[in-house]
Amino acid sequence: MDYRDWIAPENYNLTMEIERHDPEKLALVYLDESGHEEQITYGELTKQMNKLAALLNQLGLVKGDRVLVMIPRRIISYVIYLACMKLGLAVIPSSQMLRAKDLSYRIRHAEAKAVIAWPEGIEEVEQIEEELPSLQYRLTLDNNGHQDSWLNLVKLMDEQQELSTVPLPTHRDDMAILAYTSGTTGNPKGVIHRHGWGYAHLRITSSWLDIKESDFVWATAAPGWQKWIWSPFLSVLGRGATGFVYDGTFKPKRYLELIQKYRIQVMCCTPTEYRLMAKTSGIEHYDLSSLRTAVSAGEPLNQEVIQTFHKYFGIAIRDGYGQTESTLLIGNLTDTKLKIGSMGKAISPGLVEVVNEKGKVAAPGEVGDIAVHISMPALFESYYKAPERKAAAIHGEYFITGDRAYKDEEGYFWFEGRGDDIIISSGYTIGPFEVEEALMKHEAVKECAAVASPDETRGHVVKAFIVLKDGVQASDELVRELQDHVKHCTAPYKYPRRIEFIEDLPKTSSGKIRRIELREQEKRRAESAAKEA
Repeated sequence: MDYRDWIAPENYNLTMEIERHDPEKLALVYLDESGHEEQITYGELTKQMNKLAALLNQLGLVKGDRVLVMIPRRIISYVIYLACMKLGLAVIPSSQMLRAKDLSYRIRHAEAKAVIAWPEGIEEVEQIEEELPSLQYRLTLDNNGHQDSWLNLVKLMDEQQELSTVPLPTHRDDMAILAYTSGTTGNPKGVIHRHGWGYAHLRITSSWLDIKESDFVWATAAPGWQKWIWSPFLSVLGRGATGFVYDGTFKPKRYLELIQKYRIQVMCCTPTEYRLMAKTSGIEHYDLSSLRTAVSAGEPLNQEVIQTFHKYFGIAIRDGYGQTESTLLIGNLTDTKLKIGSMGKAISPGLVEVVNEKGKVAAPGEVGDIAVHISMPALFESYYKAPERKAAAIHGEYFITGDRAYKDEEGYFWFEGRGDDIIISSGYTIGPFEVEEALMKHEAVKECAAVASPDETRGHVVKAFIVLKDGVQASDELVRELQDHVKHCTAPYKYPRRIEFIEDLPKTSSGKIRRIELREQEKRRAESAAKEA
C-alpha cells in the first residue's frame, strides 16, 4: 500500500471510525474475575460517548484541553476516551500503577485541566503536594465519601442529555493523545499524537492484527498504555469487531480457559503472557481451535514459545515492533513468509530501515539503528514542550528509534538490542532514571544504577547495582526494604526484582555511569547460567 493512502482527510476525528458501525453490533464484552459479565453495542457506546462529551463540554472543557485519564479495564474507559476525543480534548493515558509523584509531573507538565480517575486513584492524586494551577476539574466514577472537589461522573451522566450539537470539527493535525514515555535520563517525555495518527494506525496495522468485522478479539493491554490505544481500543473498535475485556489477574490457565470458552479468534498478548501460557502443564488439552490470528509486541518473543503454540494449536504467533512515538513499524505480516526469530519486514519498503551512524541505509547484515522515514504518516508530531528532542533524533531523512538491528538479503529485520538504557520488562517500558531516583531517596543508598537483566519469563527484569553509604550493611532484609521503598515512590512494576550491592559503579572519565558495562555483565551471567543448566 502507498503510504500516502495512510494520510487522513483534512477534517478528521478518531471517533468517526466508531460511529460508522452497525448500532446493533456488539462492541464489547466485559468479564471480571468473579465471573460478572457486561455487554455494550456500538449504538449504546456511541450514545454514552455523546452524553459524556456533552457533560464535559458543559463543565467547561474545550477543544485543545488536556485531560489525564486513569481508569482500569472497564467499558466506561472506552466511553471516556471516545468522549474526550469527540470534543477534541487530548487524552493523557495514565496507568493505575502511577504514584503521586508520577501524576504530579504529568499534570503540571501537560497543564492538564481535568483528571478522570477510578475511585482507588483518588488517594494518589490527593497526595500530590505541589501546586496544580491548571487543574480545574477532578472527576471520578464514585467519589466514595471524598470531598466535594471530586465530581461523580456516573451520577452526572444519568442526568445528562445526549450531545445535541456537533462539536467543532477536529483537524487531522489536532492533538488527540499525549502519551508519556520513559527516558534514560530526566523526566518522561510527552509524545504528541494527532487525530491523523489514528487514521494511519488503523490502515498500517490491518495486515498484522488482521482483525475482521466478524471477529471476537482479545487484546490484553490495560488502559494507561499506548498499546491499549493501539489494539484493545482503536484497532478493535475501528474495525467494527467485538472486543473481549477481561479485568482479572493474569493466570496462564485462566487465560487458556477463556480463549477456549469464549472462542477468541484474534489474540494480542505480551511476550510474557505467551511464555507463561506455553509453559502451562497440560497445555495440549486446551481447545484453541477458534484462534485465527495471534500477535505479540513489546519485546522479541522466544522461538520455543512460537513453536509450542504452532505444535499444539497450529497457530503462528507473529511478532510486531513499534514505539510509543509511532505505531507498528516492522512485523511478521499476514501476506509475508514467517521467519521464526525475525522481527519481520517493514510496513512499507523504504519507510523503515537500518541506518549507520551517518544516517545512510546500512548494507544487508550490517548492524545499525532502526530508523523511521520522517514522511511516515504515523510518526509522532513532536515531544510536548520539547520539539528539539525530536530534531536531535533525526539523522538525514530518518528518525532514530534507539533500537539496533540488521536486515538480511530478503528484507527481514533481526533484533540486536536497545541502543540506549531503556528497560523493557513484561512489555512495560521502564526508564532507569525513575528507578534510580526512587532508590536515591532511601537513606542507605549512596549511588546506584538500574539496568536490564535477562530473564527467562519476563524477557528482562530491572536489576539495581547499589553502592551503600558508609556503615550500612548489606542484607536480604535491606533488599526487601529497598524494593518496597521503590514500589512506594513510583509505579510498582518499576521496582528492581534483583539487587546487587557493589563497592563502586563503572564510570567514564567525566563521571557518567557506564550502564553498558553492567548490562553486558548481566548478559554474560545469563549466558553462563544457560550453559550450566
